[in-house]
Amino acid sequence: MGYQACVQASDAPVPQGSVGAGTGATVGKILGMEYATKGGLGSASMIVGDVVIGALVVVNPFGDVRDPRNGQIIAGPRVTSAQSKATSDAAVFRDTLALMKRNAGVSSQLLSNTVVGVVATNARLTKEEANKVAQMAQDGLARTIFPAHTMFDGDTIFALSTGSQACDVSTVGACAAEVVADAVVRAVYEAKKLAEIPAYRDIVSATGV
Repeated sequence: MGYQACVQASDAPVPQGSVGAGTGATVGKILGMEYATKGGLGSASMIVGDVVIGALVVVNPFGDVRDPRNGQIIAGPRVTSAQSKATSDAAVFRDTLALMKRNAGVSSQLLSNTVVGVVATNARLTKEEANKVAQMAQDGLARTIFPAHTMFDGDTIFALSTGSQACDVSTVGACAAEVVADAVVRAVYEAKKLAEIPAYRDIVSATGV
């Protein structure tokens, strides 16, 4: 599969959302799959001088996904229409951390979560520096997923380099965190409904939020 991926590599725009490894990705399973929201595959990139930093992320976390620009939950355990009527609450999503604090309805499906991604750059990095970039890139998950890095997740970010451009490693790592955060959000915004699991776009269309 790795060989075939290399053979089919392209400079065309990267498909995002419910494609590839993102096809079955979901968010917000703390109350069971019937309350989950669709996750997906997201990509983002940034150019800093002569250095290009890109990220590709499969978004299938235990926690909620929030847009860091406004703090709004865009994927997580959904509020049912019955719950909304009972509470007169206009909220679309439940807050996973709030549910954890109350230990409310914790599902046996908690272990089927992870966010896996790769950061690629043309910056010249040693193995140790690439490890540092991957470590710093994890901050992008903490900016968009609440809570992130739980015992129910297998969150992993890899970093690779073509090794052609001189760089400041700290700058590359900080920018890597930004593109990872952007990729996480794009995965949710680009996702499409899978079976009975709605995506953000379906929820927005139905509720007008």
